[in-house]
Amino acid sequence: MQQPSAPRKATGRPPRISREEVVGAARRIVTEEGVGKLTMRRLAGEVGSTPMALYHHVRNKEELLLLLLDDHAAQALRPRELPTEPRERVVAASAAIHGALVDCPWIVEVLTADDLLSTHALWFVEQIVDGLVRCGLSLDQAVRGYRAIWYYTAGEIVVRVAAARRRGADDRPTHRAQVFAGLDPAELPRLAEVGEHWERLTAEDTYRDGLRSLVDGLLSSR
Repeated sequence: MQQPSAPRKATGRPPRISREEVVGAARRIVTEEGVGKLTMRRLAGEVGSTPMALYHHVRNKEELLLLLLDDHAAQALRPRELPTEPRERVVAASAAIHGALVDCPWIVEVLTADDLLSTHALWFVEQIVDGLVRCGLSLDQAVRGYRAIWYYTAGEIVVRVAAARRRGADDRPTHRAQVFAGLDPAELPRLAEVGEHWERLTAEDTYRDGLRSLVDGLLSSR
């Protein structure tokens, strides 16, 4: 007797996916497991598609990370009101960027993509550039000023997140504490004097103080 043939597997195109599904799945991966686990193959498995199909939505992992940043910026709350005084508006918009990014667990890797020029983040950039122009800088100077503010903001977040990770992973005295404990006051008198307070002082949140000093310096050069 002839045996019934095994059922054929379905063939054809993989299920159609949207960019929103791709970004949502990528966000879940980087939030729960870290950016290192985000690959096109892994992402394709999450959305039930193929790696090749993903390339219709994103060109590479860097563009995918920028889409994640844009999605995060879209969900971040803009300040309801910004100060009318342009210098204070620059400070407030910069601080809003910092506040939106600093608590995002995967943000450090995204920041290495260099800039904040995702679609929904451009509103913040506009406030900074316009505020600097209204303070008397040329448009070229204002763009350079924004870049200086961005470098400061991104760098502060990178250092802050890295330090928090180190403190969370190990409660032993840090290498810096050990170094400062053995300083020779005759050779490095100031550092020896502040040594036991160094960890506390450098752990303080001084972002806004540094930001104001940076903005003052940018405006003094006009």
